Amino acid sequence: MTKRTTAKETAESMAKRQREISVSEFFLKNRHLLGFDNPRKAIMTAVKEAVDNSLDACEEAGILPEVAVELRQVADARFLVLVRDNGPGIVRSQIPKVFAKLLYGSKFHRLRMSRGQQGIGISAAGMYGQLTTGAATLIHSKTQNAPLARRIAVQIDTRSNKPAVLSDEETDWLPAFAPEEEGGEPVVASHGTQVSIEMTAQYVRGRLSVDEYLKQCAIANPHLRLHFRVSLLKKEKGASAAILEEGAWQTYKRATRSLPPAVEAIRPHPHGVELGVLMQMLKDSSARTLKGALEDDFSRVSARMALEICSRAGLNPKTPPARVAHREMEALYAAIQETRLMRPPMDCLSPIGEQQILAGLRKEVPADFYTAVTRSPEVYRGNPFLIEVGLAYAKPGENPDLGAEDSVRVMRLANRVPLLYMGGACAITQALEDVNWKSYGLCQPKGGLPLGPMVLVVHMASVWVPFTSESKEAIAHYPEILKETTMALQEVGRRLSAYLGKRKRLAEAERKRSYIEKYIPHLALGLKDILALSEKQKMEVEAVLTQMLQRSRPES
Repeated sequence: MTKRTTAKETAESMAKRQREISVSEFFLKNRHLLGFDNPRKAIMTAVKEAVDNSLDACEEAGILPEVAVELRQVADARFLVLVRDNGPGIVRSQIPKVFAKLLYGSKFHRLRMSRGQQGIGISAAGMYGQLTTGAATLIHSKTQNAPLARRIAVQIDTRSNKPAVLSDEETDWLPAFAPEEEGGEPVVASHGTQVSIEMTAQYVRGRLSVDEYLKQCAIANPHLRLHFRVSLLKKEKGASAAILEEGAWQTYKRATRSLPPAVEAIRPHPHGVELGVLMQMLKDSSARTLKGALEDDFSRVSARMALEICSRAGLNPKTPPARVAHREMEALYAAIQETRLMRPPMDCLSPIGEQQILAGLRKEVPADFYTAVTRSPEVYRGNPFLIEVGLAYAKPGENPDLGAEDSVRVMRLANRVPLLYMGGACAITQALEDVNWKSYGLCQPKGGLPLGPMVLVVHMASVWVPFTSESKEAIAHYPEILKETTMALQEVGRRLSAYLGKRKRLAEAERKRSYIEKYIPHLALGLKDILALSEKQKMEVEAVLTQMLQRSRPES
């Protein structure tokens, strides 16, 4: 037997094999980071990314959103995902980049609340479809002023992270939606976008499904009219091939016709900027002096505060910002952290609002008691955020989806987007488990969620949500976020406790009243015998006693 010998590598031989890796290649091999772990999760992630883009586009354009989602099975373990909206549409030159180029978008460098952040999601969904089926992403888009729509098929060149346009043509297409009333005409918009992605996928109903995501989306966005349809292949006995059985459209109606308040982009807050970012910002600044750069490029830095920061750092305010040395930059960074500055402006946030949360819950969750709270904005790492909580509590046995012995249903939301996966790694879940729900009248296993027929909606709105991964499924455990979430949960817990206490008192009073009602005939009979009353007088006494008991019954 001969021994195999392996030639030793040299620096030169190793250098020949080294090459640059594009972001598309990286995520192609690590698609689980983007939420495409398995076929079941992949279809939900694709729908989520497309719907998020549709809602952002509609709201930025001031359009009351209408979105249709259709899952059409084309083969075993293969689906066509179609998402259509009535948004402003996309200009032809931007379509390939939006749908077939990772890390391309308008939201990454903009400090304002939005659903999308990184410019990855919808392109990653198209890349997953391309990887698993080889099919291109097909886009229809019609802008307001264009006479015809564009129909474009694109794929991603993963080696260069560039779009490859396979076809591009004009077409007479308009987005159409289900009628507003049964038997009415379809609703046709004059502009909008539709994306179609064929992918390997598995459709399963349940708590981690497209159905659940869309239901939570309808609750978090009560201004949205949302349509959903699933068409599955059915094979009849004796048939040679399966036949597509089109499902019926399910529509989530609007609870309000008011769009969320418009938000404004803000400049970075000095307390949320790290040293390396500060160095780059000063290097790129168009200001002529360090004082001017601090005033112009950051929020909440007035002329007086800029001079104070320069004085603390021992720097000349008239120094050109690009000429600040590294050691001086460290002194400047320390001075910024030591200087008390106003919180960043809060007009960059658009909370759902207490009344809208209640409208969304009442529309989709039958219950007996509803409440909601929106906390005042706070700041983490210089980024504004706020927490909102909604609660719906049903009487045991009234809502079949909410069991009295089951854990409460938790709907986690970030910038109005439902988070279905990685609940155990989320700051919202930790805050829920840390609250002592027993003091509010609910059973709670040690270190777990409370039990009861209840739905909790917890929403974080922020200019930059600190997700734990690129798939945007769990919120990081910042102390400020945990504190605000805990306080919001405790507030709705106190209201729930007051409701449960009142209900318990009413139940106890009703129980005692029922005893009295039971013995009223016997009491009247006894009075008849003692006072020698006639049968008619006995009946009159019984009626008076019953009337007195009814008057004592509270209205609620």
